[in-house]
Amino acid sequence: MRLATWNVNSINARLPLVLKWLEVAKPDVLCLQELKCVDEKFPAEEFTKLGYNSAVFGQRTYNGVAILSREASTNIQRGFPDDEEGAHARLIAATIKGVRVVNVYIPNGQFVGSDKYRFKLEWMRRLRRFFDESYETKERVLLCGDFNVAPEERDVHDPALWEGHVLFSKRERAALMNIKDWGFTDAFRLHTEEGGHYSWWDYRQGAFRRNNGLRIDHIWVSEPLAKDCKESWIDKEPRTWERPSDHTPVVARFRI
Repeated sequence: MRLATWNVNSINARLPLVLKWLEVAKPDVLCLQELKCVDEKFPAEEFTKLGYNSAVFGQRTYNGVAILSREASTNIQRGFPDDEEGAHARLIAATIKGVRVVNVYIPNGQFVGSDKYRFKLEWMRRLRRFFDESYETKERVLLCGDFNVAPEERDVHDPALWEGHVLFSKRERAALMNIKDWGFTDAFRLHTEEGGHYSWWDYRQGAFRRNNGLRIDHIWVSEPLAKDCKESWIDKEPRTWERPSDHTPVVARFRI
């Protein structure tokens, strides 16, 4: 099974790119974030033509997550179990080929110390509690998406520049490690140790051309899946296409 995650920064604005990438890469599962549309506006028919089922949790203007899969997905969950009505559309989960796939769009946080930063930290605490209450580490569980946090210095083009700023602050990284300590392994780091590999580059100041990026999009797996992970990589090609997302796909292949 080949699974990918991609923050597309508006699915309708980026639809031609996503369709092009699906035809080239042919993943079995594609998890999308930042749809920026309600369910009714999600272009599910276009994905059906390519052989993909769509499970969608959309939201007007902001947020929104979806899981595309060649095989039917079951037991679809949208949001945290204790979400209030109108809560952010940032989590969708489904079971595909015996794997529980949890796709998240963790809040950005705006800037350290802001209300949105505190909301981000609380949302991450809720995510850890969600895994504690919902799954066992011996199960095949996969967490992926735009985490909006670079875990380590090797995941940042200039750690000194980013230290103390949102996406790389100590409290965010600690909150992310708390989630990882549930029992996850970073699929990308199973196969690549060195730094310099990023999944997001700012649109400004030639960041992509200069490779001034951050690795904030991730695929994490429980121990049973880690044993079956054959390779994982970041596909930078779509970031070179016309009118790209500021993120690019991250992919992992499993012996399933």
